[in-house]
Amino acid sequence: MRRQAVEPDVKSTGGLATGPIANPKCALPESIRIVVVDDHPLFRHGLIQLLNSDDDFAVCGEASSAGEGIDVIRKVKPHLVIADLGLKGTNGIELTKMILAEFPALPVLILSMHDESLYAVRSLRAGARGYVTKQEALGSVLEAVREVMDGRTYLSPKMASQVISKVVVNRVAPDEEITDRLSDRELEVLELIGAGKEVKAIAKALNLSPKTVETHRTHIKEKLSLQNARQVARFAVQWVAERSV
Repeated sequence: MRRQAVEPDVKSTGGLATGPIANPKCALPESIRIVVVDDHPLFRHGLIQLLNSDDDFAVCGEASSAGEGIDVIRKVKPHLVIADLGLKGTNGIELTKMILAEFPALPVLILSMHDESLYAVRSLRAGARGYVTKQEALGSVLEAVREVMDGRTYLSPKMASQVISKVVVNRVAPDEEITDRLSDRELEVLELIGAGKEVKAIAKALNLSPKTVETHRTHIKEKLSLQNARQVARFAVQWVAERSV
């Protein structure tokens, strides 16, 4: 596993707090230093424990948002960042772009609650080096970290199969070309509209204001050349249904 040794600025955090972590393994030159960015404290804590249980890995910082993540990365200087796709505010895909703009050689592994290949493809396009669903994270994240640190791109067998299948049979190319016009946040809003969520529920799920959700819906309407909110909803429901087949 290739990595570059850099002296970290390590400070202590307590319990489930965020920031640099006073982990003795972080001072070992042979350790692979990792920063975890996830806004679910219990999941993040469990993931950190799992990673630290491996002799080769040392979690040296944790964050619950993109802004915190960038700050911790600057202080810790990790070899790898593991980021949740569904971060509230700035999501994991946008965080990946931010990280690579400042640290072009720093690999990012995305964790996601979404098991659809569309999100994996978008993550890889943004520059992520791997994509692991949270449902399988505890069973495959150690393997994923090793693959990424060895210079390879990691997708679980299930996700890789989905990506290959969609490319081979070309079954969703038309819709994916259309939705490629949308930003990552607009895509999330479209999916929630398709799941039958109202504006207030979408706002709560994404930690946005209802006005911001309505703005995203307007942009979706314009980018997809739809006439009104009803057409947006109809398109979203059909799009979600086709992707679940």
